[in-house]
Amino acid sequence: MKRIILCLGVMLHLTSCTSQNKSLAQQPISEEKTAQPKNIILLIADGTGLSQISALQFYSEAPVNYDRFPVVGLIKTSSSSELVTDSAAGATAFASGIKTFNGAVGVAQDSTAVITIAEEVSKIGWDTGLIATSSITHATPACFYAHVPDRDLELDIALQLVNSDIDFFAGGGLEFFRGRWDGLDLVDALGFNGFKMNTSKLESSEETKQGFLLAQDGMPKMLEGRGDFLPKATQMALDQLSKNKKGFFLMVEGSQVDWGGHDNDADYLITEIIDFDKALGVAMDFAEKDGETLVIVTADHETGGFTLAASESGYETITPTFSTDSHSATMVPVFSYGPGSETFGGIYENTEIYHKMKKLIFPK
Repeated sequence: MKRIILCLGVMLHLTSCTSQNKSLAQQPISEEKTAQPKNIILLIADGTGLSQISALQFYSEAPVNYDRFPVVGLIKTSSSSELVTDSAAGATAFASGIKTFNGAVGVAQDSTAVITIAEEVSKIGWDTGLIATSSITHATPACFYAHVPDRDLELDIALQLVNSDIDFFAGGGLEFFRGRWDGLDLVDALGFNGFKMNTSKLESSEETKQGFLLAQDGMPKMLEGRGDFLPKATQMALDQLSKNKKGFFLMVEGSQVDWGGHDNDADYLITEIIDFDKALGVAMDFAEKDGETLVIVTADHETGGFTLAASESGYETITPTFSTDSHSATMVPVFSYGPGSETFGGIYENTEIYHKMKKLIFPK
């Protein structure tokens, strides 16, 4: 009799649990809505893989700003034409969300123009800005406003900048705007289009559009005394672009980490990634204070097959080492902070940087 009563008790308990579970199952599941950023800052350390960031952590005398990011992902970098991408195809993936051939700037595989994220947000009233330690017509910055089948067509790219909707730019490349073979003075043309132009130094202005062309081609190396150009230009861009209450998009490139990798010059590479990290700190300080800004940090590819090898004397010291003077096909990291940053975790194609940004800006 006791055994029968015990079984009845167990059955009643299970029935009660099942009833409770059905009741819980019938309750609507609340879906957390992804926060929509008002502003986006995309920072690209050209040629930077995990070893370059590791070198920064070993050699920087200041706290490393990369360490401030809560979300980390990885992207695959191959272009449509090659296993190893170049900067043009890599930046076109970020700017327009497509795989294209090496050398292509803002065009698809059939060389037709594709719209960029900067062009799209301009249509909804956002301001846009570009900063680079290369020429502003170089592959990575060019992919956000220009459309040519060959990255070397920098005279054409410069002309397209004049006719673009970009509101702030800073970098080198004066030779592509003034002293051209066709006699056009694009510095004056930019002035006619509303830009306060400066070809000598970074200097704040109350103008709504500002342009800085501070070197004939690329900016000087940090080892040659470039100074605080990159973090200062980043702060100036944020000061200007944030005046637009609708929002802004800013791309900042540390171009010469890549050049140090190509040269197999560890001192060059490390001083450039340290400088980039300072600009990264400016962006993070702004985003933390603002609360409505998404910061994304990545690279178009890794350069140099760079690693930090144990020295011959043992594990207590490291030796920066290169395996190539070209690019590599390794995945590169993505760091993100701010509204929508959680969507940038995981492993995905480089084109998803664009698609994730666009989904956050234009949610259905």
